[in-house]
Amino acid sequence: MTRSKSIVSPDRRPTDRELRWLSHIDRHGPQSSAFLFELTRDTHRCKDTALRDMKSLREAEYFRYPKQQDQIAKANFNPHVYDLTAKGFEFLSYHRPLEHRTRPTGHWWHSFWVSSVSSAIEISGTKAGLRYVPATRILGIKGAPMAIPLRRGKLIPDQLFAIKYADGYRAFALEVDRGTEPVRSQAARKSLLRSAAQYREVLDVKLHQRHYGLKSNLIVFWVFMSQARQQQFLELIQENHGCYQTAVCPPGFPTWASVNKVTGPICAYQARQK
Repeated sequence: MTRSKSIVSPDRRPTDRELRWLSHIDRHGPQSSAFLFELTRDTHRCKDTALRDMKSLREAEYFRYPKQQDQIAKANFNPHVYDLTAKGFEFLSYHRPLEHRTRPTGHWWHSFWVSSVSSAIEISGTKAGLRYVPATRILGIKGAPMAIPLRRGKLIPDQLFAIKYADGYRAFALEVDRGTEPVRSQAARKSLLRSAAQYREVLDVKLHQRHYGLKSNLIVFWVFMSQARQQQFLELIQENHGCYQTAVCPPGFPTWASVNKVTGPICAYQARQK
């Protein structure tokens, strides 16, 4: 439930457009200025104004500037990345329920990649007339956690969402592979082979429907940083290609052009229905 009265200092209050930015970051995780601009491009087309407003939100301490973004080559050439401060989360909580508990966690660069991919899917999908259903809504069906119990261990998707197409809903588990894990490993650590086996167990007996309370099928959308890595994965799951969608995105900093290009097939499904 939203709160009735805000105690946040009234010196600089976010506008309706800026509330959309806060809410989007709360849902997905850290966002670059390019993605935030695309989010509200339907109502505000001046990029320079948008960038100034984002800087103003940072100065007013609604946004913060994650230091990890400076730890990449030629960082000064990349768009700024913003996340919410405690003040930002609190201000947003007076307007709508918070969703940050379903944001990706772990290594920052991996989380930022996941948040960029899910963000692009929602932005481009909404523009295509699709309805994006976030993880918060899905987990709320049965009050379930993101982790799906397995015979041994548990499976935690990088992100979870659903999309309403003209012919019904499709649920998606998102996985972003940055090539930091082995293809196979004898040790008790995550690998492509282990991930493929876990998803096979989920998909074979539809554990996602039982755990989350979903009625739709689950598609696993896997994003890789190289075609070689993608091919290695496809060889591991060749008998279940219909349950997966894969794409390759250039490594490094996730740009709007590159990420939006690889998420296009998810939204293109709608076009085939028209």
